[in-house]
Amino acid sequence: MLKGIPNIISPEMLKRLCEMGHGDSVVIADGNFPAETIGKNNIVLRADGHGTVELLRAVLELIPLDTLIMQPVALMKISEGDTTAVPIWDSYEKIIAEVDQRGNKAIKWLERQDFYGEASKAYLIIASGETATYANIILKKGVIVEL
Repeated sequence: MLKGIPNIISPEMLKRLCEMGHGDSVVIADGNFPAETIGKNNIVLRADGHGTVELLRAVLELIPLDTLIMQPVALMKISEGDTTAVPIWDSYEKIIAEVDQRGNKAIKWLERQDFYGEASKAYLIIASGETATYANIILKKGVIVEL
């Protein structure tokens, strides 16, 4: 065991997050996301039984968001004609604001197919057991600056 590592982060997830470099992306996917299909050329890790909010918080304890781009966070837009409410986004915005001074300005919204395209380029996809719809999020890793 290690001190300071969130319990939700498995040894394999810790290894993969550590391998990521500046500009690499990680997707935290909900239970409906086609992780194995989109991630056929990526690393896909299962985190069944865990939600995206707790995974987002834990991942952002370990990696910084990219400060060299305007919007290092991406969410999937609600499909046209869909009237689903997405309260989980409020939790995401709060967590992002806690770790990045840009707050919700760090977030961009992508159409479903554009989101899938970006996700297919990610280094890592974490497939959660999240049941909320539109709960997928992409994070672009930044640089750790020693002060």
